Amino acid sequence: MTKIQKKILITGGAGFIGSHVVRLFVKKYPDYRIYNLDALTYAGNLENIKDVENEPNYKFVKGDIKDIEFINSLFEEIQFDAVIHLAAESHVDRSITNPNEFIETNVLGTANLLNAFRDSNKGNFEGKLFYHVSTDEVYGSLGKTGLFKETTPYDPQSPYASSKAASDHLVRAYGNTYGLPFVISNCSNNYGANQFPEKLIPLFINNVKLSKPLPVYGDGNYTRDWLYVVDHARAIDEIFHHGKKGETYNIGGFNEWTNLNLIKLLCKLMDERLNRPEGSSEKLITFVKDRAGHDRRYAIDAGKINSELGWKPSVTFEEGLALTLDWYLSNDEWLESVTSGSYQEYYKKMYS
Repeated sequence: MTKIQKKILITGGAGFIGSHVVRLFVKKYPDYRIYNLDALTYAGNLENIKDVENEPNYKFVKGDIKDIEFINSLFEEIQFDAVIHLAAESHVDRSITNPNEFIETNVLGTANLLNAFRDSNKGNFEGKLFYHVSTDEVYGSLGKTGLFKETTPYDPQSPYASSKAASDHLVRAYGNTYGLPFVISNCSNNYGANQFPEKLIPLFINNVKLSKPLPVYGDGNYTRDWLYVVDHARAIDEIFHHGKKGETYNIGGFNEWTNLNLIKLLCKLMDERLNRPEGSSEKLITFVKDRAGHDRRYAIDAGKINSELGWKPSVTFEEGLALTLDWYLSNDEWLESVTSGSYQEYYKKMYS
């Protein structure tokens, strides 16, 4: 008798974090059937998961979570056992320029998924789970001391953070109102392979390579907690399988850096790898006008996921950053492809 595979939908699985989650689940759980739903906008790239595209337990589905009819039809057809929801607009600068896009994707898109998951299960949620992946930015900004805990009141300061906070509230409301089983995780800044170069680390790696200016907001002393993306995927795996339903888990790297100190470390490591005189790349640092509503400091208390699920980061920031730099420097074609927009041709080639 053929074993029935558990059907899991991962939204945003061609994006940065999503691709690492897809890869982990496809390779680690051959008895699961992994469906990767992605709209393939500017940050979604099927080349990110090229290594698993022919695996027998993997299927890519092109579609937009904002499309209600498509989402309802997909859930009715496949009857997913679980959803891991990562699809989101996530760049703060873009949210300041176009907040409606973030509201439509992050809020309305999440509502579409919740409704489809609820309706397709017809009230029978035994063995089912909706896992919503969120951000530490929903908590607002910290002073010089303190850490974000799962109980920290929400205080989002940007359209992006507000849209993610709204989606978090929706997930909890569906749990309370409809009995929909869920977990939520709020994570700190991620870095690693396959990140679209609008975010700080890949942007600056590319700019250093090209000897272009390194634009630093304000005084550069904005503090963030950084987490290697592979460790985030590991945390999602633990929460998905062992987290308590209805709970929130904060995922952090125990690893605070000011932007300026991070950039100086990156410059030092790049000089070594590019055989440039020490200090060459640091001369590219250019201070620019500050971002509107720029949060001063984020820092995660990841004690709960550590004590309850035994998760902790597997690498230090220095180790993870070195791995990240080496990946980008060894994958010139990928970087050139995404910065030119030609990566979109891969979908046409593979799926048209």
